[in-house]
Amino acid sequence: MQAELILLPGDGIGPEIIQTAAAVLNTIGIRFGHDFNMQTYPIGGYALDHHGSSLPQETLAACKKADAVLLGAVGGPKWDDPTAPDRPEKGLLAIRKGLQLYANLRPLWLHPALIESSPIKPEILQGANFIIVRELTGGIYFGEPRLRRNVNGEEVAVDTMTYSESEIRRVAKLAFELARTRKKKVTSVDKANVLECSRLWRQVVTRTAQEYPDVVLEHLLVDSAAMHLINRPATFDVMVTENMFGDILTDEASVLSGSMGNLPSASLGEDKNRWGKPRGLYEPIHGSAPDIAGKDIANPIGTILSAAMLLRYSLGLETEAQTIEQTVDSIIQDGLRTADLARQGEQHLTTLQIQAEICKRIAA
Repeated sequence: MQAELILLPGDGIGPEIIQTAAAVLNTIGIRFGHDFNMQTYPIGGYALDHHGSSLPQETLAACKKADAVLLGAVGGPKWDDPTAPDRPEKGLLAIRKGLQLYANLRPLWLHPALIESSPIKPEILQGANFIIVRELTGGIYFGEPRLRRNVNGEEVAVDTMTYSESEIRRVAKLAFELARTRKKKVTSVDKANVLECSRLWRQVVTRTAQEYPDVVLEHLLVDSAAMHLINRPATFDVMVTENMFGDILTDEASVLSGSMGNLPSASLGEDKNRWGKPRGLYEPIHGSAPDIAGKDIANPIGTILSAAMLLRYSLGLETEAQTIEQTVDSIIQDGLRTADLARQGEQHLTTLQIQAEICKRIAA
């Protein structure tokens, strides 16, 4: 296979982890006879500094033509001014909107060798293996009006949450389709006791469930879901929720694994690439970690596993995806870890050493 991939390193540790994932993809290409043509474009703070925009038009245009996109991370203290007209995070929201990526998939897996790294008791974590499907282009992050105004002499801010039936239905269908390949259970998370958007959400998800009689549906209010992610995570299979709730719950869920550095994500839409697969955007769930940028200590596993998701969902290369996942599994099992996963006093590897070990095992 010949595939056109866009790499968006971004800021902080982004360039380091993207370099590592690219090396792994190159190794996979050599082993399985694929040609991955990878081109790099700017996004985020770097793009702001060098191109005057957090998402330059040439970056978005290249991503729209590619088979898939792999992103590092954006943001940092340098660009934290909340009054700035453009910020790195705006570029991230814009590329999701520009590529019409309506669903973010975040799988959570707990490696037995890392279960002690989690702050949660091991007996609670046993058997936890689920995926959160977050609606990505609607809700309060994109609703209008969004404004500030003066009312009776004081400043008032307005954000608007908006959802249409079709937006809810398409992400719900994706969740049910995923559940059919897993344990056949969907948990829909909303705030239907308070929010009108959530009442519509629950109604649409319930109607959609009728098309999937083989899948069990449960509804949870978001506050209950937040609690149950901690006290009974093993009861979840596929969780589907709206944009802001998903943003919060996925970060909460990452704590279960002991390190955000291990966790990948895929953002998918309806647009297809030339292989008839979703033209997805893939990225680790962690941030840019500017405090460790350039020190060769960042954990690249979340980005490497995001590359595996890229192979699976955008290129249909299941064997290749599993090869990466199994290799990552093997190095963790053998005790090879970056600093964020190592116990106190335990030896750890650098970013480049992890890269070299994974590539060596894939090539063997």
